[in-house]
Amino acid sequence: MKKTLLIIGLLVAGAFSVNAQSISENAIGLRFSGGNGVGGEISYQRALGENNRLEVDLGLANEFSDFKATGLYQWVWNLEDRFNWYAGVGGGIVSAGGTGIYGAGVVGIEYDFNAPILLSLDYRPEVGIAGGLSGVNSDISLAVRYQF
Repeated sequence: MKKTLLIIGLLVAGAFSVNAQSISENAIGLRFSGGNGVGGEISYQRALGENNRLEVDLGLANEFSDFKATGLYQWVWNLEDRFNWYAGVGGGIVSAGGTGIYGAGVVGIEYDFNAPILLSLDYRPEVGIAGGLSGVNSDISLAVRYQF
């Protein structure tokens, strides 16, 4: 029984590694969000491996007096041809309504065009850890990034 479970586990792990797709080394663009976000954010992604990356987002509001900065570590898996899905964890700091620190997660889907354009749709829940933040906040966003 243990050998059967081990073999099944190895087959599943192999299937995920076969479907892994290399991602762009760098991508920069805009992330348009609603919910508890600050609206539009400048978004930068940096590949850390064949299917892992770091995403950093910076949003400014109220004539640049309020900001929101988020950093996320993401895992990326191939769904089909040019479609990927991704999930990640991280955190950030926000100054709107008092400085606060939050933990964040993300799950989303993206499409990699033949041109160097990446279009994604994601859901990001955020949990206040310190400062003026409390409870769970979340937003859904659409992002357009240039890959290089």
